[in-house]
Amino acid sequence: MGQNLQTSERLRPVDLARGHGLSTQAVRNYEEAGILPAAGRTPHGYRTYTPLHAQALRAFLALVPGHGHQTATSIMRAVNQGSADEAFRLIDESHAQLLDDRRTLQAVESALRDLEPTAAPEPGVGTEPGAVSGPSGTFIGPLAGKLGIRPATLRTWERAGLVRPHRDPRTGYRVYDEADVRDARLAHQLRRGGYLLEQIAPLIAQVRTAGGLEPLEAALCDWHGRLSARGRALLTGAAELEAYLTKYTSRLRSSRVDGDGVGLRPRHA
Repeated sequence: MGQNLQTSERLRPVDLARGHGLSTQAVRNYEEAGILPAAGRTPHGYRTYTPLHAQALRAFLALVPGHGHQTATSIMRAVNQGSADEAFRLIDESHAQLLDDRRTLQAVESALRDLEPTAAPEPGVGTEPGAVSGPSGTFIGPLAGKLGIRPATLRTWERAGLVRPHRDPRTGYRVYDEADVRDARLAHQLRRGGYLLEQIAPLIAQVRTAGGLEPLEAALCDWHGRLSARGRALLTGAAELEAYLTKYTSRLRSSRVDGDGVGLRPRHA
């Protein structure tokens, strides 16, 4: 009876592949990578899979959208090696990364809300470098003073690509136009929020690509959508992984009792 049940549960590599829109080579690759438990073998050496392997494959494919291929592989490998705690740690890291990404988005939106319309530069009367503002822009001193930072900080931001002032052809002084002032104010808000220069640079670049703050609304909306999709993908992956863990644990216990659990012993790297 047990033999008949075991035979009826057997799946060929092609059965597993077709059921998930994969090639048989992909299924073999997943097994070799530890994503699937080790397959059983027929007397002639052919691989045989079971519904447990099908559930493992479903779990992996569900994990990929939320965690990425590499982390999803590591999660499945940990489970199949009997290291569920390591799998849970990896899952926690993905959730923590998603939370950090949400906080970054909130910081960007907060910074954008705090940016007031830039006032026209007030004409100055000094002649020292960075002491005056002109009709075509603002020099480093007035801008630094308006932001409450040192001119040296603006120079550091320039080296990091956060601001891109041009040089006055007559004096060689840095001149910050309206877009530069906007970028400096956005950088200032994000720095106050604790973000590093290397984290701010791509956001400033996105503002420039969008052509200003208003067109960036579409990008922020898309960002929200992608974070929500990742959140739902993490939930879907968790449900499929829980189903696999339940079946895997049950079959592992059964194999220890019956002694017929070929390929169900924890794999070790």
